[in-house]
Amino acid sequence: MSMAFSTHKQHQHLPNLYGATAAPPPTPSAQPNHHTVTSSAAADALSNLLHRLPPTLSLPKRRSSTSATSRALPTLSFSDPNFNHLLVSSGSELGFLQLTNHDIPSQLANSAETESLSLFELTRDQKESCFPKNWPLGFDADDDDEEEEDGDGKGESFCLDTECSTETTADLSLTSLREFTRALEKLGLKIIDKLADAMGFDNSIGEDPTRFRSLMWISEGLHGDHDKPSGGFYPYVIGLQYQIRCQKYSLLKDSGSVSVSPQVDSIMVTLGDIAQVWSNGKLSKVRGRPMACLGDGNKSRFVSMSLLVTLPCNSRVTPLLPKVVGEEGTGDDDDESQVCGSKEEQEKRLFNSFSFEDYAWRVYNECYLFNDPLDRYRI
Repeated sequence: MSMAFSTHKQHQHLPNLYGATAAPPPTPSAQPNHHTVTSSAAADALSNLLHRLPPTLSLPKRRSSTSATSRALPTLSFSDPNFNHLLVSSGSELGFLQLTNHDIPSQLANSAETESLSLFELTRDQKESCFPKNWPLGFDADDDDEEEEDGDGKGESFCLDTECSTETTADLSLTSLREFTRALEKLGLKIIDKLADAMGFDNSIGEDPTRFRSLMWISEGLHGDHDKPSGGFYPYVIGLQYQIRCQKYSLLKDSGSVSVSPQVDSIMVTLGDIAQVWSNGKLSKVRGRPMACLGDGNKSRFVSMSLLVTLPCNSRVTPLLPKVVGEEGTGDDDDESQVCGSKEEQEKRLFNSFSFEDYAWRVYNECYLFNDPLDRYRI
């Protein structure tokens, strides 16, 4: 609704200051430069102030990908001797990068995409019976999609575990998708291990595979822009997405949307909110999964496959402060920081510890396009 209409509505409720037969006050374009002084000067001043507002001012409904700032993706390769340094540098400045010279073959990615597409050909009953909702796992859809006349619905999505488990195997072959998911998970854990080593985290987070939980999020894209990815936001440590073809994506940063175009056969890597907390705010984050950008005239479908390395629901999230070389720790079990060294040497904690499950449920079910959900935990 435009501000011109809004202010007109306001004058309908104001007392008639111009007499019973007087014409309505002039619009901003016809507003005279001089002001008529009347006995109701205060009311006239308020009216003039309202009319000086831009006539087409309106609040945005969403952040459109068309207004996103374009950024080049930093390119990293495991063969680079400075990989750890470049990983931290890219993660601190941007929170995203593209990985080349990896060991995931393009044939596997294409086969996994074909199997993913077949999931959306199932009937609604088959989707719900084969993938029952066990949050966050299962099939998810926006029930209001049929009411969206402009095709701007949220779409459908499947959230699968690393086994791509289903309730039935009838007419479903997900062998390639399962292998693809495991390959991305292995790659993601390797990146996390290198990131932890480079940043000097006190915990050896890459040595305990039970500390992590990986989710394969398969989303069907619809015509037009989206308020958020289908299936909602879900917190994660690191996200990986194989680039099968040329495609532009929108990444939601704290400062706004960023548009990127990864190389074909590269793997786009995004750092999530959990990585930012673990790093005590040193790493930048991407909110949610990458969103493919489709022009308003493109009515074709697309499927995105995003592997999220995240945490089990019973986890607690807290900064993993770097180990200080020097004095031994106090041995106090109540000290959440678990940092060795004197208090003067310890890094100041920027986040309070919090329940992952509570946080995950909140960001999944509430809209955080303009507010950082981590703000409530900042010290």
